[in-house]
Amino acid sequence: MRHWLARGAFALAALAVLLAAAVGWLNRLDEAPLAAAAVTAATAAPASAELIARGAYLARAGNCRGCHTATGGVPYAGGRGVPTPFGTVYAPNLTPDPATGLGAWSAAEFWRALHNGRSRDGRLLYPAFPYPNYTRITRADSDALHAFLQSLPPLVQPNPPHALAFPFDQQAALAVWRALYFRPERAETDPARSAEWNRGAYLVEGLGHCNACHASRNALGAASSTLDLAGGLIPVQNWYAPSLTSADEASVAGWETPHIVALLRSGVSARGAVAGPMGEVVGGSTQHLTEPDLNAMAAYLKALPQTPAAPTPREPPVAPAANGPGGKLYAQHCAQCHGEQGEGVAGIYPALAGSRAVTMKVSANLVHIVLEGGFPPSTAANPRPYGMPPFTTVLSTEDVAQLLTHVRGSWGNRGAPVSALEVTKYRGEK
Repeated sequence: MRHWLARGAFALAALAVLLAAAVGWLNRLDEAPLAAAAVTAATAAPASAELIARGAYLARAGNCRGCHTATGGVPYAGGRGVPTPFGTVYAPNLTPDPATGLGAWSAAEFWRALHNGRSRDGRLLYPAFPYPNYTRITRADSDALHAFLQSLPPLVQPNPPHALAFPFDQQAALAVWRALYFRPERAETDPARSAEWNRGAYLVEGLGHCNACHASRNALGAASSTLDLAGGLIPVQNWYAPSLTSADEASVAGWETPHIVALLRSGVSARGAVAGPMGEVVGGSTQHLTEPDLNAMAAYLKALPQTPAAPTPREPPVAPAANGPGGKLYAQHCAQCHGEQGEGVAGIYPALAGSRAVTMKVSANLVHIVLEGGFPPSTAANPRPYGMPPFTTVLSTEDVAQLLTHVRGSWGNRGAPVSALEVTKYRGEK
């Protein structure tokens, strides 16, 4: 008996060693060793003005400032907490301070962080920094980003330690996660597609990291792939990033290109408007992109494979009564702007009748907008957008459920009713 137990223990130990070796090997895929004599940023030749300008543009395309700037803080100096289901990850200082920022980083070390998700000292980085997407960025673009960040005024600002629960605060646990869900990739051109489509793919899949929000995630926070744009609830924030492949949600396959470009440039178009986290993306990133790049993103988004629309019920749902609780709340608080029949005002107040944003299966965004207000971003193309005030101090949880049920089921809309439990869930109440 002891003999069999010893053999079993040996087999388990051998298996553990093999698994550890596999995890280590998978975490070193496509990772070129850094030369001991690598040129540091402090001794590198000065970057050209053109390279720095290119890097500044790419930083806007990736919305780097959005995460790496604390509220009221110096741009790119870090300190902003990124909430996750496992705790808070703090974005680091990207200014060229040698002690607390990137001042001592070489271009090769910066490339390794983007491509391999590994810090200058060899530590594995948490994927709240979206290196599963940034791994597709070219070395040339990485070098331009590095040149831009090195051109910023240095600021001494130590990086706050991450506040993660055990075991997610351990490098070993992160190594296992990466072995399961991360592989370094390279941007590849599809010869069967146009140059415009390929440029759009590069921006959407890589630098723009669109699927960091527009994808569902498993219990360990991993998306199925960087190509997944089928929609998902943004962890902790409880905003829903709608599917970009579904006509029931946010697919733009049937939109005209100018309408897509207008939405990305200004936050509003004849076909819709943005709010919530997407408003931050437009305000901090896509409004600054060139016309060719916006057209390229539109071409890629229009060509995404489409998921089938939900079948239309044989019998239309019974519309809520206009004089019911939800109808009375709508008449009192909403009809003045959105119209008695949910028709809205073109270019000012969005129509609610026939709106996919209203009838999507997930009602999270409606709950947020009613409670927190709806505010498109202020952009150069739309500097004074019309907004909607918050009703969090006016409407109870039950009121919000009744109001949204009325809106989702009136004027031909066929959205499911909203329960008070859903409102409680999405507003973050315990």
